[in-house]
Amino acid sequence: MGLWYNCRMKLLLGIDYGTGGCKTTVLDETGAFVGEASTEFQTYHDHPGWSEQEPQDWWNALAESLRKLSAKGVDLKAIAACALDGSTHNAVLLDAGFRPVRRTIMWTDQRSTAECEALKAGWGEKIFSTCYQMPAPTWTLPQMMWLKANEPDVLAKTEHVLFVKDYVRYLLTGEAATDHIEAQGTLFYDMKAARWSEDLVELAGLTPAKLPGFIKPTDVAGRVTAEAAAFTGLPEGMPVVCGTSDSAVEDYGAGAVEPGDLIIKLATAGNVNSMTAAAHPHPKTLTYSHVVPGMWYSVSATNAAALCMRWLRDTFYAPQSENGEPKNLYSLIDEEASASPVGANGVFFHPYLQGERCPYWDSNLRASFTGVSISSTRGDFARALMEGVAFSLRDCYRTLEEMRLPVKRIFLIGGGARSRLWSEIVANVFNCAVAVPEPGDASFGACLLAGTGIGVFSDVKDAVAKCLKIGRTIQPDADSAAKYDHLFTCYRRIHDALAPVYTPRREDT
Repeated sequence: MGLWYNCRMKLLLGIDYGTGGCKTTVLDETGAFVGEASTEFQTYHDHPGWSEQEPQDWWNALAESLRKLSAKGVDLKAIAACALDGSTHNAVLLDAGFRPVRRTIMWTDQRSTAECEALKAGWGEKIFSTCYQMPAPTWTLPQMMWLKANEPDVLAKTEHVLFVKDYVRYLLTGEAATDHIEAQGTLFYDMKAARWSEDLVELAGLTPAKLPGFIKPTDVAGRVTAEAAAFTGLPEGMPVVCGTSDSAVEDYGAGAVEPGDLIIKLATAGNVNSMTAAAHPHPKTLTYSHVVPGMWYSVSATNAAALCMRWLRDTFYAPQSENGEPKNLYSLIDEEASASPVGANGVFFHPYLQGERCPYWDSNLRASFTGVSISSTRGDFARALMEGVAFSLRDCYRTLEEMRLPVKRIFLIGGGARSRLWSEIVANVFNCAVAVPEPGDASFGACLLAGTGIGVFSDVKDAVAKCLKIGRTIQPDADSAAKYDHLFTCYRRIHDALAPVYTPRREDT
């Protein structure tokens, strides 16, 4: 059966490139949901701490997601415009013909630890004052420095640099550009001058001529070419709006458009983002400008959130069938975790599967289950994982508390927010009411940018006001919140005890 929607209305397509897959969402111009689809793609971990992806996989995933939308009854030819977002920091290195010269090093990659230490020692003050960030393996600059030292032939072949969503948009339109928010994720963008920093670009082994020019997130960046239309099924000539980073679009799409709004994100990575009226650079946070002109947001981020759940699913839950259909393993995990009490019968999980960003900025940290006994069940492990990610997010929030950034409203977003149990755990760990937007994810936000770009909405705030709904609001349970407050203290003590274990000894380096 096809989907019911007013065929006279303009349809808007949002294309979200998260770290683990491509999600597409279609809305009509009133914000009514028309359809969604997603396709996962692989991340390659050829060595410990490495994370790389094949750019061709992103293009193939888009085509597959659009095929799934069409199979659900969405008329792709009725789409009036699309916009894209993607995980940031990820430089796509291209030759003179805009062909990738190697896999893309992803933001979760940890190989550039030594480069970061060198940058802190020699360039730390310059980088922080210019870029509002401190060096860490997440950023593009140390990744490029690693390539300069270890794969100089790759940089020698590089004539153009784009980023995930910009590269896919180039494949759609044949036009190369980026936006200022995306550029802020490189560590070679000058925040005050709003341009590439020539000194830091040179340090990365690049030149400004190899980097894209800038347009706004709501600008039409180009139109779908005949070749791209044939591959994707999208209408030839359809406007493609620039878009921006997934974090910025998530915050915007969730309705965090006023100073004092706070986002808690349970996606592949986890974020606690505070919306502000001015920039508040801090050595332990990330600082970005907002989709809403003039606003900023501060990010305190953990490397692994829902990624931990995917790892648990893939490692410990074999595929199952129910009535001849594949069983949703995430539902099974929820069922088993629900049978375990607050505190998971003493089991703790620290979600450092890929080192950690905030508040420790320690790439040597590793994940752990502790407190395991002979009576521990798989459900205890599942609940401990949910609680551990929530504790990690609470740990991130400590930095924002120290900065005294105001909080008026809290929104919970990301794939993990679909789990009622996990959402309740987060509300209890933070001991605050949290609103879950509907749908309020990055692909939804990208739809709103697409509509704003072609004039369906008067501006970005108008789009949110007309289209966003709150699905549910979760109130904390006083008894559970009190228990989690004590358990969070235990969680931090375990981190403090184990962190030195992971620090490399001098004789091992």
